[in-house]
Amino acid sequence: MALGFLDRSRIVAPPGWTRWLVPPAALSVHLSIGQAYAWSVFKTPLEKTMDLNGTQSSLPFQLGIVMLGLSAAFGGTLVERNGPRWAMFVSMCCFSGGFLISALGVATGQFWLVVVGYGGLGGVGLGIGYISPVSTLIKWFPDRPGMATGIAIMGFGGGALIASPWSSSMLGSSPTTGTIATAFLVHGVVYAVFMSMGWLLVRVPADDWKPAGWVPKTDHGKAMISTANVSAANAIKTPQFWCLWVVLCFNVTAGIGILEKASPMIVDFFKSTSTPVGTAAAAGFVALLSLCNMLGRFVWSSTSDLVGRKNIYRTYLGVGAVLYLVIALTENSSKLVFILCAMVILSFYGGGFATVPAYLKDLFGTYQVGAIHGRLLTAWSVAGVLGPLIVNRIADSQKAAGKSGPALYELSFYIMIGLLVVGFVANELVRPVKEKYHEPAVAGTAARSEA
Repeated sequence: MALGFLDRSRIVAPPGWTRWLVPPAALSVHLSIGQAYAWSVFKTPLEKTMDLNGTQSSLPFQLGIVMLGLSAAFGGTLVERNGPRWAMFVSMCCFSGGFLISALGVATGQFWLVVVGYGGLGGVGLGIGYISPVSTLIKWFPDRPGMATGIAIMGFGGGALIASPWSSSMLGSSPTTGTIATAFLVHGVVYAVFMSMGWLLVRVPADDWKPAGWVPKTDHGKAMISTANVSAANAIKTPQFWCLWVVLCFNVTAGIGILEKASPMIVDFFKSTSTPVGTAAAAGFVALLSLCNMLGRFVWSSTSDLVGRKNIYRTYLGVGAVLYLVIALTENSSKLVFILCAMVILSFYGGGFATVPAYLKDLFGTYQVGAIHGRLLTAWSVAGVLGPLIVNRIADSQKAAGKSGPALYELSFYIMIGLLVVGFVANELVRPVKEKYHEPAVAGTAARSEA
């Protein structure tokens, strides 16, 4: 149970408190932990200074995503019980602490400390911080759940937009172990200060609060939107949960494979052309993908409020597969085509993350939606290993075989197409949850009051 100033009872909003202060609180945390998407900026410097290959340098990122999913799954119930302030504070301590341990690891030449610090401890901070505002925002914005979750999770996608150029400028053109260690140290301190704005500002609504003039609908006119509630324990027994697990896992795998290796990928892709891509431009490409990741989270999740969650996932998965095919077929003949396709794919990647909490709310109700979301994020853990592993292993093996340019990634792209097609089929199989999984009306009300 959270104590003192972190206790949930200490942050119940008084009458007249504006709900529009909650999104900035959520953004302060998500913009910080979204630095994870700028990890590719550190890959090449670490490979050169610590004698690593592409697969090894991706280990901190991979472990971080694994720990994100696991900590979200096992910590989801604690977040619901103790409240968002406790969760944001724990996230800040773990995420910033991970950077400090990583700085020590680089300074002493111990790469395992970077893996444990950034990936292990920092990954716990990622998971707890990621789910900390989701259920709170859904409760504050019951009239626009897709938009609300899009606002918060937009910050996670946009974190690299800040971190990528910032990290690149700190590392310089010829990074050393000293500059890398200093960059990790500064990141840890600055993010601790910035994330403190979130846990100090966040509030939860009173039990009887609802938006002024808003009347909850008893009939949405859409079969995929339920007025009943399902507990987290029952949700994982439903086929709908596991269909969404597959959808999220494969959509994330397809996007994270590009994002984790974005900087070296664009350099490799156009190295043999008349217009090669330099290090600074590659960092700009990472920032551009981060911008698309961020905007996709808000734009596509808000669009899902209008067209429905199932339809929007048809777009993410179906159009995403076509775009991967375009990249594979055009190879390095057009830099514009490559960049545009990657931008849209990453917008779908971000949109998938931002839309899934609202999809869960539609299917399972608001009761324990945060805990259900946390369990679903185990799909991210699997994808965090699968995506970078596919891209890095294939690229390393192709490079060892003497190949270069688009040939390093062509097989990876076709694998991603197959995964997106499987995800598309899983989305088509989602149906309304059967009544046997619903919470009894009286019991559900009592349980919500206790939570």
